[in-house]
Amino acid sequence: MSVPADDVRRPPLDVPTLTAALSGTRWRAEVLAESPSTNAHVAALARAGEPTGLVLVAEHQSAGRGRLDRVWVTPPRAALTVSLLVEPAQVPVGRWPWLPLLTGLAVVDAVEALAGRRAWLKWPNDVLLGDRKLAGILTERIERGGGAVAVVGVGMNVTTTRDELPVDTATSLTLAGVPGPDRTALLLALLGSFDRWYDAWVRDRGAGLRDAYTAACSTVGRTVRVEVPGGGVLRGAAVGVDEEGRLLVDDGSGARPVGAGDVVHVRPG
Repeated sequence: MSVPADDVRRPPLDVPTLTAALSGTRWRAEVLAESPSTNAHVAALARAGEPTGLVLVAEHQSAGRGRLDRVWVTPPRAALTVSLLVEPAQVPVGRWPWLPLLTGLAVVDAVEALAGRRAWLKWPNDVLLGDRKLAGILTERIERGGGAVAVVGVGMNVTTTRDELPVDTATSLTLAGVPGPDRTALLLALLGSFDRWYDAWVRDRGAGLRDAYTAACSTVGRTVRVEVPGGGVLRGAAVGVDEEGRLLVDDGSGARPVGAGDVVHVRPG
C-alpha cells in the first residue's frame, strides 16, 4: 500500500524535529518506511543486545500483532505505530504486568495534551474515545544475558478513515473531530508522559499506579463479560483493580481477580 509523497493529510514524521527534541534524553528514535511489526523488530534487536532507549517507529506497519495474536495493519502514515525498549530492573517481576497499564495512562495524557480529548482506558490495555477504540498496547518481556528487558508497543489510529478501520468499534483522532493531528508532536507528547509515569513507577518499585489507573479506567463500574484463557467466561461487575493490576470481577460470589482475558463492556455503570 502506497501513499503519495505530497499527501498533505498524511505527512511523514519529522525526523529532524524528533532527533533534536530527544537529544539529551534516554531516547533515540529510528523511523522506518515499513515494518511488519515494530514490536517483533525491537524484540529481535533486544535479543541481539540492543541498548535500551530505542524508539522504533514505522510509517507503515504491514503485519502487526495485538493482544491475543490479533493482526493489526496500518495504512501508510495514518497511525502512530511505535515500540520502546526499556529495562525496569529495579521493579520486582511480579509488578511488571503494570507496564502496559502504565503505558495506557501515558497515552491518555498525550491524547489530552495534543488533541484536547478525554480518553479512557479499557482494561487491560485499550485506549478509548467514548466507547470506540483509539489505541492498543502490547508489551513483551525479553530475557537476555544481563537481565530482562521489555518491549512496549503502542498503535494509535491518527488519520485513519472509517473505511480503513479494522473493526466498526474503532475510531481515530480525525474521526473524533481532531483537526490536523500531528504524529510527530503526538509521539513526543507520548514519550514525555511515558517518562513521567515510568520514572515514578520505577522509583516506587512497581507500586503507586493503582489509584490513577482505576480513575482512568472505564471498565471499573461496568458489567462485563470476560473470556478468560482456556475458554471460560466470567460475567459480573468490574469493581476495581488489585495491587497486581488484575481486574476484580464480582460474579455474585465475591470479587475474583482476572490477570488476562478479553473484556466486553456489557453496559455502562
